[in-house]
Amino acid sequence: MTSRATVESSARLRLFCALTLPDETLDRLVEWQQRELAGSDGRVVPRGYLHVTLAFLGSRPAADVGPVSAALRAAAESADSIAFRAARYRETRSVGMVVLDDVHSSAGRLALGLFDRLERLGVYERERRQWLAHVTVLRFRRPPKLRPPVPELGELSPSGAAVYHSVLRSGGAQYEVLESVSLGG
Repeated sequence: MTSRATVESSARLRLFCALTLPDETLDRLVEWQQRELAGSDGRVVPRGYLHVTLAFLGSRPAADVGPVSAALRAAAESADSIAFRAARYRETRSVGMVVLDDVHSSAGRLALGLFDRLERLGVYERERRQWLAHVTVLRFRRPPKLRPPVPELGELSPSGAAVYHSVLRSGGAQYEVLESVSLGG
């Protein structure tokens, strides 16, 4: 992940908004990944790419970065204090994740507020499924059907939020931070 990348205005970017995690949480997740996921038939998500996705916008014109950043900033400024606890490990058809319990439901409210703002801009279509707080920790072609213990993260709070550019590469997606914002003003 790079900090505050620059892009040409005519480019198209794969954008998403996410909560960033504090260093202590990242350290614990990496230790857990090394202990529980290393050696599995998959790619462990690198430390710098661990986050909690709020909204994936997909391919958007670079000109949308400013309005998307403003929407994230406005949603983040009105956010109540967010607290998560690791609840369980879950696999889908292509990723393994640590599902988080949204202790006060404040992250869910932040996500809904962001969805509303992004929809009004015309840059986002809300998913049919309910938003799920999680950190993707493993990517794979076939689910390895792991059953690791839940990582011991304690109660954690995001360190901020960011608009990211996801660049697809042969070795997996790489994320560049385009704009960082604080939570709660």
